[in-house]
Amino acid sequence: MQNSKSEAYAKAGVDVTAGYDSVEMIKPHIKSTFRPGVLGEFGGFGGMFEPNLSAMKRPVAVSGTDGVGTKLKIAQLMDKHDTIGIDCVAMCVNDIVCSGAEPLFFLDYIAMGKNIPSRIERIVSGVAEGCRQAGCSLIGGETAEHPGSMPEDDYDIAGFCVGFVDYDEIIDGKSIEPGDVIIGLGSSGLHSNGFSLVRKVLAQELGNLDAYVPELSRTLGEELLCPTRIYVKPLLSVIKKFGSEIKGISNITGGGYNENIPRMLPHGVRARIETSKIPVPPIFDILATKGNISASDMFNTFNMGIGLVMAVCQDEADSVIKALREQDEAPHIIGTCVPGESGVDLLW
Repeated sequence: MQNSKSEAYAKAGVDVTAGYDSVEMIKPHIKSTFRPGVLGEFGGFGGMFEPNLSAMKRPVAVSGTDGVGTKLKIAQLMDKHDTIGIDCVAMCVNDIVCSGAEPLFFLDYIAMGKNIPSRIERIVSGVAEGCRQAGCSLIGGETAEHPGSMPEDDYDIAGFCVGFVDYDEIIDGKSIEPGDVIIGLGSSGLHSNGFSLVRKVLAQELGNLDAYVPELSRTLGEELLCPTRIYVKPLLSVIKKFGSEIKGISNITGGGYNENIPRMLPHGVRARIETSKIPVPPIFDILATKGNISASDMFNTFNMGIGLVMAVCQDEADSVIKALREQDEAPHIIGTCVPGESGVDLLW
């Protein structure tokens, strides 16, 4: 009876056997992410995690979910799928660490036109690598075959993570005041935002992604697929060391500076960003020139070389920067907080 059902399902375009093969291939990657707290074996109906919250007086769960967007199209054009999962993890964990939370577990969802086990294995290997970088466990997920509604070579990926922070240690930006310093952490490039515009501007170049670009010191494909930097471990380290001196954190994702920095600012405080202090990677100059995109539009769309910002007390800024450099980060003082309506002033 089971075989006949599988054969019938296969005729409808769903390969159940390929699904089984995919699960077996990804198990080693998943187990490599396990940290204390993981319960049960992978493959159950629900992922289980028992957090040790004994050190917290009032534990607060912080959750985040996101996808990778049209950066996936670059991975599909290059038939390179082993880093896109890092992006998926990064987009989630970099959000929840802005509250001071430590990500503990992660789940993914992959929808595809056709289940190709070797490709699923490569995608999940990237998810596992992202989880290892963030220190969280991949405890579950779903691979869904969508014949007829998605082309066979197409797929999409989304993720979901949960972390915890003690209530009294939540970073919410409420203590930010004029005079505080804004520190930016260097990005690894485009990260995972603005790729619809990237693909439009570079439409002709996308047919030759293996071409070496001297300004980038690598191929265009390598630049575009460079995975999003994960800031969790260095941030948790400085949060632990400096506590309430880390007053606010903002992940520079879709919407660039104007949309994301105000999310950490309290009423009556405005950010003043000195763009001359931002080390802009060459890929952004290429996009601005080729697409004839204004500087203001670039900063309103891309991270421009700064993937995350934090507001700290001016007296502690040098110490925080030193601690971040010890964590192999590239921090830069890029601005200050001033009185005014919540928002961002970009100084050219």
